[in-house]
Amino acid sequence: MMRPAVMALGAMLVGVSAHAQATLHLTAPANTPPTAPVFVAGSFNQWNPGAPEYRLSAQAGGQYAITLPPAVRGPIEFKFTLGSWDAVEQDSAGRDVPNRTFTVPATGTASYAATVARWRDGSARPLPPSSASAQVTVLTDSFAMPQLGRTRRVWLYLPPGYATSQQRYPVLYMHDGQNVFDARTSFAGEWGVDETLDSLHAQGDAGTIVVAVDNGQQRRFDEYSPWANPKYGGGQGDAYVDFLVQTLKPYIDQHYRTLPDRLHTGVAGSSMGGLISLYAVLKYPDVFGRVGVFSPAFWVAPAIYDVARRAHPRPGTRIYMVTGGQEGDTPDAVVRDHQRMVDTLRAAGFTIGSDVRAAVRPDGKHAEWFWRREFPAAYQWLFSPALNWTHGGVCYEIFVRSFYDSDGDGIGDLNGVIQKLDYVKGLGANCIWLMPVTASPSYHGYDVSDYSPTVLTTISNA
Repeated sequence: MMRPAVMALGAMLVGVSAHAQATLHLTAPANTPPTAPVFVAGSFNQWNPGAPEYRLSAQAGGQYAITLPPAVRGPIEFKFTLGSWDAVEQDSAGRDVPNRTFTVPATGTASYAATVARWRDGSARPLPPSSASAQVTVLTDSFAMPQLGRTRRVWLYLPPGYATSQQRYPVLYMHDGQNVFDARTSFAGEWGVDETLDSLHAQGDAGTIVVAVDNGQQRRFDEYSPWANPKYGGGQGDAYVDFLVQTLKPYIDQHYRTLPDRLHTGVAGSSMGGLISLYAVLKYPDVFGRVGVFSPAFWVAPAIYDVARRAHPRPGTRIYMVTGGQEGDTPDAVVRDHQRMVDTLRAAGFTIGSDVRAAVRPDGKHAEWFWRREFPAAYQWLFSPALNWTHGGVCYEIFVRSFYDSDGDGIGDLNGVIQKLDYVKGLGANCIWLMPVTASPSYHGYDVSDYSPTVLTTISNA
């Protein structure tokens, strides 16, 4: 999730001895209820405003303090709360304040001294107007999740023209549904998936159905990781993915005109949603063939690498993975995690470039604006139509060595084919059958290894 805007507030730093831990000292406003718990929420605890392990200890005279775990080091961002974002710190005029920032040194202890002017009064924040397009509806506020014993709001996007056609569509399942379509329900900005798909449809895209499932708020970590993390939770990811496959997908396929096969079924999400999306295709490779993995939180569940290492790639699977170069407190470690997964998928047999497209964007951050920006490219690559060589195409078989000699040695060659593509297209062909060549001691220097189709529009004369 994206955190609030970043600016530094005043602090006092004192370096001391050998252990790298930071102690936060807080002077609370005089009207702080004496029994009210005070918490710190930040980049080090997934911005949880009421995490019990990040509750400050009360001291005399309205003072509070907490020593952060030794693992928290480097640049951090945080705010103080009374247990929720509706009771977060404000300035003396009652306005929201920017994130506090601090750098915990790699060695030595450090102290940060802060003063809170006032607390927000706890009332619900006014909501912005809805930004969802006309193609978006709420399927239900209480879709049953029998695998987890709870219910959840589910959103539905239908492509323009769905109601007036008989066309069948691919389906993309997304997590954190609150943030997918609507600024009114988002935590800190929405992805604009509906606006993106509406725009692409106007440019000729065939369209895709999107089904977005709300996160479980305090259960988000539990549902989006198959493995329990002693600090953050987890362990319900298997049941959540089972819900997608065994309950939600069958319902959508039954009630809407879908293309239900794996090559037309995708799953996508960010952060913990990126983690569970990759896990979904690894657990159910015969169900999901299109996967969008944005800023994945692999660090929470390193067991994901073992699952990826044991994967058996299915033909045609596409995994799009993008990470920002400025994510979190230790961006270099995040980028290393990204590359480690790319290397693991390669070792498992996935082809980087065709099966897996991975990128690190230097300016990218762990934020909705970044995922919104990256979504169009991911969608277009994941759901670009696969080439079909058996229906509706006119193919010419070309014997390379007899076709066109480009270098004057009396023997046709591949460069000759490339130079004459416009001629072949002019004959009405939209694909050609070429003979992939291998080095050969024969007189022409290469020989046939197999026959393979090549689409003309993917070959240029450049």
